[in-house]
Amino acid sequence: MKNFDTKQIDEQQMPQYTKLEEFDYFLPDELIAQFPLKKRDNSRMMVISRENNSVQNKHFFDFIDYLKKGDVLVLNNTKVIPARLIGTKSTGANIEIFLLHPAADNSENNNNRPKALWYAIIKNLKRLKENDIVYISEELSVKLLKKGNSAQSGPDENLVELIFEGDNLSDMLEKYGEMPLPPYIQRKNILEDKNTYQTVFAKKLGSVAAPTAGLHFTPEILDNIRKKGVKIAYITLNVGLGTFLPVKEQNILNHKMHTESFEITKEASDTINELLNQKKDGVQNSIIAVGTTVTRTLEAVYKKYGEIRPVKDETDIFIYPPYKFKVIDKLLTNFHLPKSTLIMLVCALAGYDFTLSCYKKAVDEKYRFFSYGDCMFIDK
Repeated sequence: MKNFDTKQIDEQQMPQYTKLEEFDYFLPDELIAQFPLKKRDNSRMMVISRENNSVQNKHFFDFIDYLKKGDVLVLNNTKVIPARLIGTKSTGANIEIFLLHPAADNSENNNNRPKALWYAIIKNLKRLKENDIVYISEELSVKLLKKGNSAQSGPDENLVELIFEGDNLSDMLEKYGEMPLPPYIQRKNILEDKNTYQTVFAKKLGSVAAPTAGLHFTPEILDNIRKKGVKIAYITLNVGLGTFLPVKEQNILNHKMHTESFEITKEASDTINELLNQKKDGVQNSIIAVGTTVTRTLEAVYKKYGEIRPVKDETDIFIYPPYKFKVIDKLLTNFHLPKSTLIMLVCALAGYDFTLSCYKKAVDEKYRFFSYGDCMFIDK
């Protein structure tokens, strides 16, 4: 599969903000949400208007008021893998394994089924030798095949084989794995995380992080959105660990984005293209992206094809000011880390100065930040 071109700006339009520190902001630790709310749709929602730079403080259950019949709402239906496995060696040493993504190998094992080969990050890797086995349970173990075997993603990824009873790996991971909560959630996993760190529309297993803008939806809100005449399109982008990796380049133009795989179905592409074509004829409806993952997927596909197509591919698209959006009109998103590629994307859509002023307001008004936190709706 061919990656998309990461060049985002026109030849005559150079970015004004290229220094990493320009995307920094002050955030007290106590505003980083450590637990979700009991009711998903009770999250606060900052509604910002780009037309007049206005800011309103709402709740997510008000979101439907900003949609109208004929709009298209695009959601990422990826499902988070319970990717963190805790086990021991035969010596008793504790080992933590973080599954990242399957390896492309279809060779069969002795049970005449494909081997479950994955790339993984392993804590206490120095305690393991190749071919050592880590025992997760009586039904599941992990064999280290090769250290640092992923040329694409770097030497920290190790090739492992998952050895398990039965034929369903997903059931094993659901039973013995823990949800891969991001590093800024500084607590141990609890059983409820397997539900709360998953969207209610999650369907296709493949991510190691949740598309967090979607965490606010409930089945009832989705039903009411459909009843209002809003069309819902589901796409899939498998969120990788790179979403949490810090930008290290002081000049953001030197930053290399991580690659993530995605899929757009014909049903979704038809729904989105129908509105894109209608908008060329003056229709005023909007394409609303739920999350930066949806935004990156749609913009990457349109950049390559000039339309939204049914396709499976990968993207490393990097969106930052002054990127001109071709597909999405509005965005629902959470509040993102300082100096992250995600806040850069938000700045590209809402404007640099306006975005940072809104983040300052969110801090002043004690919004809850990051994955389990509150959200922002970027209106026209």
